[in-house]
Amino acid sequence: MYHHVKKLMYTVRVGEADPKFGRMLLEQFGGANGELAAAMQYSIQGLNCEDPARKDLLMDIGTEELSHLEVIGSLARLHLKPTKASREAADADPLVAICGGGGVGLFNSQGNPWTADYLKITGELDVDLRSNIAAEARAKIVYERLIDFTNDSGTKDALQFLMTREITHMKAFMLALQSMGKDPLKIGEIPPTPGLVDQFFNDSTGEGDAGKEFRGPWNEGNGFQFVEAPAFKELRDRSGSR
Repeated sequence: MYHHVKKLMYTVRVGEADPKFGRMLLEQFGGANGELAAAMQYSIQGLNCEDPARKDLLMDIGTEELSHLEVIGSLARLHLKPTKASREAADADPLVAICGGGGVGLFNSQGNPWTADYLKITGELDVDLRSNIAAEARAKIVYERLIDFTNDSGTKDALQFLMTREITHMKAFMLALQSMGKDPLKIGEIPPTPGLVDQFFNDSTGEGDAGKEFRGPWNEGNGFQFVEAPAFKELRDRSGSR
């Protein structure tokens, strides 16, 4: 059950409206890494979750994301409002000005409509938690970029609040995943093919500065076997059989 409290989770204040920046803000309203996508992703994962403790986590954060949607929507609306009456301002976003009357809609900064394709929902709790950690990281970066593109102090404050909560949620998801006690490489129930799972294919080869091969913990040590590119091996096998 939801109940709307007529007070924003964070009070939004805008000193001077900037319609062009308002259009940028729509990325966090109806974009792939925005607050609506987060709210829907976590809430639907929560509905599917059979673990009561982590279901509570998902529903709590999903609900908070709806509050963030209200904050970012209110902020975007204040910046976009001049497009309703000013031709010069309307040029910043004709879609908002003509179809939305200076208000927000469920689309991103380029006018592309919101879609459920943004959501990552697998029904496997550990996999979904990993998706959520990545989602919070992407949203944090978007907020950083938005902060860099505005000089309005009230706008910066609101965006700083929203950006900070992304880290809080990331931490909660990480700890929830750790508390499950699962090996990070144990995904699902069917085990990977022995031997093959430890082979790193050298599929990017060449000579000179542009072709230098780098080695690191991702392709050597840690049980990895560094092997020749399968495509090269197949070509050589064919040449040898002629």
